[in-house]
Formats: sequence, structure tokens, C-alpha cells
Amino acid sequence: MGRGQGEGQTKEDAQMSINRIQPGKRLSAAVVNGDTIYIAGQIAGDPATDVKGQTQQILKKFDELLAAAGSSKSKLLSATIWLADMRYYDDMNSAWDAWMDPANPPARATVEARLAAPKYFVEIAGIAAK
Repeated sequence: MGRGQGEGQTKEDAQMSINRIQPGKRLSAAVVNGDTIYIAGQIAGDPATDVKGQTQQILKKFDELLAAAGSSKSKLLSATIWLADMRYYDDMNSAWDAWMDPANPPARATVEARLAAPKYFVEIAGIAAK
């Protein structure tokens, strides 16, 4: 076993270290384990806007969380999108398409679901590589 960069840390320990980004009482906004980044479901900070605006806010959070984890949207592997109503699909996609790296589209699922409060129209979670 080779030694990692930390004191007495093996290469395996370094690869499997867990880094929690913006940890809170119930969840972390993102968790990095090895070379994989798990982004918790994100909602808009200001839900007073429309679906496109909420989606843009969420994707800005994704950019910030991915940067904090040492990655970017080009390394997004998968995304799960929950919409309060499938009628919002095109509005959400207009923001998504403007944000997404067209050379590196992730796997994606979009479903209709009742969200935490009626003021939220969209929630997005994702998995990325470092």
C-alpha cells in the first residue's frame, strides 16, 4: 500500500475520503466521495419567480457546488428533475438547455411530483465526476 499525501494516509483512504459541502441539520448540499460528487435536491432560493427563473437559480447553485467540489457541469453524469406540474417541462428545459454543456449531456430523468411547498415548481439533484 502506498502512502497518500496526508499523515499516515493510504492511497485507498485518500480515494475514499468523504467531503461534505454546506452540511446542515438534515443534509449536505453536496457530498464528495472519492471522485464522485452527489448533489442533493436543490430548490430555488427565491421561489417568487417563474419556473424558468427557479430553474436558473438552481443551476447557478449547481455551478457553485460543482466548483466547490473541484468539478464543473461538463462532468455532470446524471440529473433527476422533479416538476410540480409537467406543464412546466418546456419552461424548465429552456433554462436547462441554455445552461447545459451541449458536448457533455448527462443522463437525465424528469418526473412530476408534489414538492415541499406549492411555491416551488422545480427541484434538481445530480451526480458528477471530479
